[in-house]
Amino acid sequence: MNLDDFSNFPTIDSLNYLAEIDGLPGQLETAWALGQAQPLPAWSGIQRILVAGMGGSAIGADLLAAYLAPSCPAPLIVQRNYTLPAWAGGPQTLVIASSHSGNTEETLSAFDQAQANGCRILAVCTGGALAQKARQSAAALWTFAHAGQPRAAVGYSFGLLLAALARLGLTPDPAAEVAGAIAAMRSLQPHIQAQTPVCSNLAKRLAGQLVGRTVTILGSDILEPVARRWKGQVSELAKCWAQAEALPEADHNTLAGLQQPEQSLLKTSALFLRAPACHPRNLLRSDLTRRIFMLEGLSTDRFNAPGDTPLAQQWTALLFGDYMAYYLALAYDIDPTPIQALVQFKEALRATAP
Repeated sequence: MNLDDFSNFPTIDSLNYLAEIDGLPGQLETAWALGQAQPLPAWSGIQRILVAGMGGSAIGADLLAAYLAPSCPAPLIVQRNYTLPAWAGGPQTLVIASSHSGNTEETLSAFDQAQANGCRILAVCTGGALAQKARQSAAALWTFAHAGQPRAAVGYSFGLLLAALARLGLTPDPAAEVAGAIAAMRSLQPHIQAQTPVCSNLAKRLAGQLVGRTVTILGSDILEPVARRWKGQVSELAKCWAQAEALPEADHNTLAGLQQPEQSLLKTSALFLRAPACHPRNLLRSDLTRRIFMLEGLSTDRFNAPGDTPLAQQWTALLFGDYMAYYLALAYDIDPTPIQALVQFKEALRATAP
């Protein structure tokens, strides 16, 4: 598809996923406000936090963990599995069960274990079995309304959790940074929205460069989970193979893997995410690593996240990646919303349930 033919986008984007991306700043704003009004016990003495979730419901917790690392006195762990670690027990552990549908089987399993282990529990969902379990127990329940895909609800999966931890006193009040991040996203949008032509739209140009290539995204610090988000969006929207790597870890192993298979590597693009909030040594590593990739013949590019604060930089980078992945889907003439492979897999899994 011609990415400048904005009027023709609905012929491919049948369910208007573009509106979800356009609305992301407003969604984060709504989630933060909603989180101020939801019921929350006056829990104290929390020493550790575990967020149980999968896919789009877990990425918000990844973003949160990276953002809060410098300020939250309690470790925040994201658990993508059926089981809880042995340390997750007692009222000193807060388990946040995050499931967009409320029916994610791994998250439901984690909820049951958290209840059996005597943890404090906050359930965050749109409804489903998780909401029912929470109402039948001592768990706190926060619900939100969102009819789209879980990956399109990242503003909720981040903003609600941030509001909960701020209200529990586990982080300094981030209200000003949240407002600044929302403003930074809205300031970026006119430069990368669908009506902006390719010649002035970096997100469209980058998508065009990725056509016919596998994609690797590298990020560090506050942008490490953003690299994971880009990977997920490229896979789910464009149905394209992608992977995410973290710096500095990639410099201790991935650099050795730039020789074989040669033909595949020549069809690989490596994208480097950078932001002023990243550690200066990691910014240096990003530049040096990119140079090595280029010398080995790989296509590379980089994105410098705008914004005055770490949170603004994290969310402008996320927003840019969502638009880029959307344009890549359209460049492939692929409807970005349906994820038939995942639906079929879940059906197969249910059919073999004990």
